[in-house]
Amino acid sequence: MEHPSLFLARAVLAFAGLLALVTPAAADEPLSLSAAVSAALARSRSLDASTAAAQGAREMAVAAAQRPDPVLRLSLDNLPVDGPDRFSTTRDFMTMRSIALMQTLPNADKRRARGERFEREADAALSERAQRLALLQTEVAQAWLERRMQEQRWALLQAQISEARVLVQTTEAALRGGRGSTADVLSAREALAQLEQGLIGAQAERANARLTLARFTGGPPNQPLADPPPMWQTTAAVGEADPLRNLPDLVALQAREAVARAEAELASQELKPDWSVEIMFSQRGSQFSNMVSVGVSVPLQWDRPQRQQRELAARLARVNELEAEREEQTRERALQVQRWQQDWRAGLERLAHLDAQRQPLAAQRVEVALAAYRGGREGLGPVLQARRDALNLALERLALERETAGLWARLEYLIPESPTGVKP
Repeated sequence: MEHPSLFLARAVLAFAGLLALVTPAAADEPLSLSAAVSAALARSRSLDASTAAAQGAREMAVAAAQRPDPVLRLSLDNLPVDGPDRFSTTRDFMTMRSIALMQTLPNADKRRARGERFEREADAALSERAQRLALLQTEVAQAWLERRMQEQRWALLQAQISEARVLVQTTEAALRGGRGSTADVLSAREALAQLEQGLIGAQAERANARLTLARFTGGPPNQPLADPPPMWQTTAAVGEADPLRNLPDLVALQAREAVARAEAELASQELKPDWSVEIMFSQRGSQFSNMVSVGVSVPLQWDRPQRQQRELAARLARVNELEAEREEQTRERALQVQRWQQDWRAGLERLAHLDAQRQPLAAQRVEVALAAYRGGREGLGPVLQARRDALNLALERLALERETAGLWARLEYLIPESPTGVKP
């Protein structure tokens, strides 16, 4: 019978071999936009930091709502330091060995206000987590779209270079056959060199886009991309009666305002001083009686208008400050979202017009110029110009599509999704 340790080792090696076979296949699987967002959310530590901050605030809320710890005091009172009874703890009737217990008693409303303040801090931390979540989703979507555009640009230049090389070979063959000119060959070679130079920059930008996306997802930089989601519609709640009520940045401002209100309420409760109660047992010499003392103490707020009331006024001013900032930010965000929506719709219309009108015209111009060149009616110059114009139009379309897709991503992720894909 095989030893259990050998069997375990064989199982581990078999599993490692299976992983070696599976990993390349997983790396070759196309990465969709939603999968990239999910991977980035699972990998992000900033979300964990916000969750930990909220948990810490919840723990502090429980602790802050409790009474302060009692104070134990041990003392030796009225010890003689001269005379016949010096340093004796039993012969002088005034010498006492005392033990006391003191407890501060804040009222229930004050303890509730202290706990409430940290509860609102926890809510603020969770709202900031939602804000980070929305920002992260948008950044990942933008990185995915940017890489897709750079991949398309690189492929477009590659196709143009292949056609340009064919054109160079054609002009060189025509020159050898006595039907072309040296100027046409040089022009074709110059056009090819320009495309190859542009490809160098496109390769660098594509590599940077790959690295940026891989930084978010943790996957291989060369993992292929899946088809993009449909971008002519968005699930953003734009156009409802109150479309901004769930925007995470505005919710975070509301949460910070709630924290300020809780601090103002706590400052109001601090106007009521905390009473303290103390009981003390004092032991004297055997010939004297032991004693018990009971005391009550309370702080004297002798300068309340300049201290406690000033602090309360400062807290209330902070509430007004945050309320004004929230209202102003809400107006700005409403305008910003409306502009995004208008620009996104305009981008879709511009793309449709470019596909229906300008691209066919550019393709026809290239065909006409080629036909004229082959028929000997025109030189190579119009052909090269028509091809440059067609390339510029294709690059313009890529840039317009990227801009429109970026606006779509901003609208789509206005309200963050949970890792399961369900919006809160």
